[in-house]
Amino acid sequence: MAENFRLNDLMQIARAEGRIVAEDAAVRLGVTVQTIRRDLVKLSETGKLTRVHGGAVLPSGTANIGYADRRGLMATEKAALAAACASAVPDDAALFMNIGTTTEAVAHALLSHQRLMVVTNNINVANTLVANPGCEIVVAGGHLRRSDGGLVGTLANRIVEQFKFDIAIIGCSALDQDGDLLDFDMLEIGVTQAAIARARRTFLVADHSKFSRNAPARIASLRDIDMVFTDRPLSPALERACGDWKTEIVIAPAGGDTASSQEN
Repeated sequence: MAENFRLNDLMQIARAEGRIVAEDAAVRLGVTVQTIRRDLVKLSETGKLTRVHGGAVLPSGTANIGYADRRGLMATEKAALAAACASAVPDDAALFMNIGTTTEAVAHALLSHQRLMVVTNNINVANTLVANPGCEIVVAGGHLRRSDGGLVGTLANRIVEQFKFDIAIIGCSALDQDGDLLDFDMLEIGVTQAAIARARRTFLVADHSKFSRNAPARIASLRDIDMVFTDRPLSPALERACGDWKTEIVIAPAGGDTASSQEN
């Protein structure tokens, strides 16, 4: 079957069923699983699908992908940009880390840091950092969102407001072409906004899949961010805007060398 026909058929399956399972699609279309995976990569790169473990789903503008599936998305890319972010975090720092699989990856990269204090509304981040004996952990209590271990709401906001952070490390669900950071849950973004307001510096960690996604709630703008850690260059227009805003872009491709906008 020709590639263009396969791609059309895959999109029809996704629209009808909401999800593509690579092994199932290979049987239905009479090709190898490797061929389907290559097709899904092409469709995800154009923003038509979002890769998840074992296949792909339609990108959503109003509801997020499940947390377990998000963990499998861009795992190698997240690990690379998380390592770059962690290298910019000194020992003896007070941090805030919000909800998300990318900030969870940063937590793994911080396990060798010393004398950190981390405030988080992400139970997964807290559980990860338990393995670092040199890290004091403060969990911002609030309403528990069972789907992803997030703690949200007024109580979480009030706890965050009691601190002054050296660095807030945040993720987002989407990055709009005008530089706005977007997410899905108004309660969640309130906690992140409170942390940004109380941080001396703010780091954004976001892989390139966020560049083609959409979400309804605005967190902040890239003008409010000091450093962006990602795996691919932003659009030329956003790069120019970041230059005007003094927002440093650090590109850490999976398996490649890290580059900073300040080096260009």
